Amino acid sequence: MNVLVACEESQAITKELRLLGHNAYSCDLLPCSGGHPEWHFNYDVFKVIEEEGGVTQSGDKVNLDGGWEMMIAHPPCTFLAVSGARWYYHPEDWDMPFSLRRPHPRFPNRAQDREDAVAFFIRLLEAPIEKIAVENPVGIISTRYRKPDQTVHPWMFGDEASKATCLWLKNLPLLKPTDVVGKGDRLVLSSGKSLPKWYSDALTKAKSAAERRTLRSKTFEGMAKAMAIQWTSV
Repeated sequence: MNVLVACEESQAITKELRLLGHNAYSCDLLPCSGGHPEWHFNYDVFKVIEEEGGVTQSGDKVNLDGGWEMMIAHPPCTFLAVSGARWYYHPEDWDMPFSLRRPHPRFPNRAQDREDAVAFFIRLLEAPIEKIAVENPVGIISTRYRKPDQTVHPWMFGDEASKATCLWLKNLPLLKPTDVVGKGDRLVLSSGKSLPKWYSDALTKAKSAAERRTLRSKTFEGMAKAMAIQWTSV
């Protein structure tokens, strides 16, 4: 199959698809970190969709025979996830009606960023490709567009970690768990709240905001394999 993995600089799913013999390419505004620039389009995903190929990061020209048959997309979640809700409004205005709240002083354009992110997400899911899967954490898409078809975790596919991953599907089946294991360790904070240990470790390891975003968006190997195998076999 000709498969486009959108917003994936890590190439985690792309490599699993390639191992199965599929003509898979990743696409992201960032250069790939997965080691295969010959499989990576380093520019706007919608241009790659429209042109049914393009020029890879390594300079190779790709012209697909039959166009894209499937797309798996991972749009940025910074402005969509519920975890970022506290950054939309001024911290002094939480007891006021939404219409009266001021923008957060550190992120005055957050509301417009959210609208742009919602539009980008919907445009991906409605792209002219027969089979599409779009993933994101729990966020506002459920109320602004529609609820996800499925929510999965890495522990359903052999990795002992919790990470709620919502899937919006078009002409693709629900993922079937392949190896249910433990849900992974959690770190309890002084506030009493807890975080998955893998997530806490990622925050500790990261040296910049950009690196934190990359580590948080990690695709676990078991889930990547399940997506590659199950969605290309229908």
